[in-house]
Amino acid sequence: MRSVIPVLTVVLSIFLIWYVAAIWLNAPWAYDKATRSGAELTTQTLIADTWSQEKPKLPAPHQVGAEIWKTTAQKKITSKRSLIYHSWITLSATLLGFALGTGLGIALAVGIVYNRTMDMSVMPWVIASQTIPILAIAPMIIVVLNAVGISGLLPKAMISMYLSFFPVVVGMVKGLRSPDAMQLDQMRTWNASPHQTFWRLRLPSSMPYLFTSLKIGMAASLVGAIVGELPTGAVAGLGARLLAGSYYGQTIQIWSALIMAAALAATLVGIIGVVQRLTLKRMGMA
Repeated sequence: MRSVIPVLTVVLSIFLIWYVAAIWLNAPWAYDKATRSGAELTTQTLIADTWSQEKPKLPAPHQVGAEIWKTTAQKKITSKRSLIYHSWITLSATLLGFALGTGLGIALAVGIVYNRTMDMSVMPWVIASQTIPILAIAPMIIVVLNAVGISGLLPKAMISMYLSFFPVVVGMVKGLRSPDAMQLDQMRTWNASPHQTFWRLRLPSSMPYLFTSLKIGMAASLVGAIVGELPTGAVAGLGARLLAGSYYGQTIQIWSALIMAAALAATLVGIIGVVQRLTLKRMGMA
């Protein structure tokens, strides 16, 4: 209960602020309609109007919830109007990009830790690579890959990889270097080879850092998959859903896709958290 009550308090506060903001932002349109029709708005009718507009500036929470219910429970999974269908399109690119980014990040981290040249040259490049806005580099990646005949899932996965490899590199470098001097000296006393030191000391010590990095990388990978759908003119995926909503001013559709993306990211990060607890418990870590 010590955890539930603060969470519920924050959630209720967010909903309260959301409803009040919906009244404030949607009120000008309600007043404009009342002026043109010659009607008089009372406080009750104003609130009802701002919470039920077809294309509001800020949809009310119940409008977003109704849209999510309509596009999930009331649509077939294979329907192009189903949020589950669009989520799967985005999820496929997210998982592929996450796998590629994780593999690249771990490989670079091992090289950086064991090779002084890579530490001095590659690590600054890894940090500098994240100063380029993804919205600027995503169209270039899409255009270059399309020029060589690569389209579909892989270009979006490459953008996801670009965002997800960075936290893995940083976290694994920190984790592989986490054993202190006494532990490394003990391995030398046992005449352990660098290979044995890696598998029996450095890698186990890096697990808490790795799982923390994977959580960040997974969320970043999802963002990359959504951004990758925007410059391609995609017709499927959460990014395409956001793009279509912006074209036609369907703010309720935009917000429902955003909430679905947030729920998808929370689920993926939660799965990694479960795997982390099981793995660390099996390894005897607190």
